[in-house]
Amino acid sequence: MMSGDGIWRQCHPIFAMFIGDYPEQMLITCTCNGCCPKCHVPYDRLGEYTVFERQDFNKAIDIYRLAECPGHIFHTTCNEARLKPMYHPFWESLPLADVYISITPDILHQMLQGVMKHLITWLTDPGAFGPAQIDAQCKSLPPNHHITLFPGGITTLSRVTGTEHKNMCRILIGLVIGLSLPGGQGSSHIIKAVRALLDFLYLAQFPSHTSETL
Repeated sequence: MMSGDGIWRQCHPIFAMFIGDYPEQMLITCTCNGCCPKCHVPYDRLGEYTVFERQDFNKAIDIYRLAECPGHIFHTTCNEARLKPMYHPFWESLPLADVYISITPDILHQMLQGVMKHLITWLTDPGAFGPAQIDAQCKSLPPNHHITLFPGGITTLSRVTGTEHKNMCRILIGLVIGLSLPGGQGSSHIIKAVRALLDFLYLAQFPSHTSETL
């Protein structure tokens, strides 16, 4: 590998992390679609604030070493462990590697196009602030550096990209502060929820953490 000073060096990198979206995480960990690539949480309990048993890397290695056995033995063992019957995955022989703890969060699909998309839909629902109020706030924002404006509003956009969701997050607090809920109710509890989710979004993107940020 070439280092920053332009010199080629002989290196032996260790497989430390895999960055990819959810379908790619399923492929790399050989787990079944709909499962978690890191633990054994049942599909109908996704999202619960509960600690589930982690995927057992050593058990997976023992299973994939059965690939040379008669087909039905290997396939049956994989099915019982809810693993795909892959023929010797590349990480099987890598030293110091555990693919199940090497999966990183998928900020694009899990946060921006998952949680944040749901949050924006919730805020623009007629039962909350409604599309008219949110779009009016968008149109009233003054030009600013490093902020993308949405002069036509955000409720009529279709096929919103991750970048557009990221730009919406930058102005989201400003869009909802000062607005009233139907019936003149206060919105302080909604502001707190929006702020908490945005805090989590930005904390989740930190390249490293301290005890405080965790």
